[in-house]
Amino acid sequence: MSLHSLKDFDPDYRKHFDKEQHILEYDLYSGSEKVGAVKDLLVDDNGKFRYLVIHTGGWILGKNVLLPIGRAEIDNQSHCVHANGLTRPQVEALPEYKEGTAIDYDQEEQIRGVYRPTAAVGTSAPLDAPVYDRNSYTYDREPDLYDLNDQKHQSLKLYEERLIANKTRQKTGEVTIGKRVETETAQVSVPVEKERVVIERTTPVNAGTVAPDAGAFAEGEVARVEVYEETPDIRKEAFVREEVKVRKEVDQQTVQAEEQLRREELDIDTEGRPVVDRGVDSRSEPRSI
Repeated sequence: MSLHSLKDFDPDYRKHFDKEQHILEYDLYSGSEKVGAVKDLLVDDNGKFRYLVIHTGGWILGKNVLLPIGRAEIDNQSHCVHANGLTRPQVEALPEYKEGTAIDYDQEEQIRGVYRPTAAVGTSAPLDAPVYDRNSYTYDREPDLYDLNDQKHQSLKLYEERLIANKTRQKTGEVTIGKRVETETAQVSVPVEKERVVIERTTPVNAGTVAPDAGAFAEGEVARVEVYEETPDIRKEAFVREEVKVRKEVDQQTVQAEEQLRREELDIDTEGRPVVDRGVDSRSEPRSI
């Protein structure tokens, strides 16, 4: 069973205390010596007091330890708490409590091991000490450590449950955006020009005679014509096709939850015709019977 700070378990915890009886402001005494002050209360999942968080500034500077509620005697008139029998060696042997840290079974066993010898004093405990294990242990097995008896704790507190809505952030997935290269075949048409030489031979209609020395029957170059043609020049060029931007948007929705809540109420049994003032209830006016 988990342990919770009273301030976290019920943020409106002050309503459970009278205006002049606020245990979280009480000093702690062992006998007549002031040994520290109450800093907080730890409750279980059902809202029952289990430990007082004690700041032992008087003995060991700056150390916070846990005191089982059954080892404390609350004096509302003097606004203090008595832990008779609490010694300095016990406080030194106790593990330091750090606010907000979870306490497991092994840590509680270490704490109980410090208080058990003094809790058993004056009791008819059997010679063979009981064996405890994490699977079967319950707080009611050690009333000397955890019992809220009427003699030591005369203020009866009525508790009720309430729904406390919190939110937790959890990862539901992941999106990875990358790039890959795809290959395709592209075609392009480029018109090109080629020059060709056309040779036309014709017979003159009125061809006359020529003199033998006029170059007739001479070998050699008659004409020179340069021939050109175009060849395609095709190359690849990279350019930005599109730009991709990635962002996150938050969508909000309201989730409805429904639970069964419990509340403690007083049962008053009377005999005869006594006048009983029921006191002031936050949900009704004072009534007498």
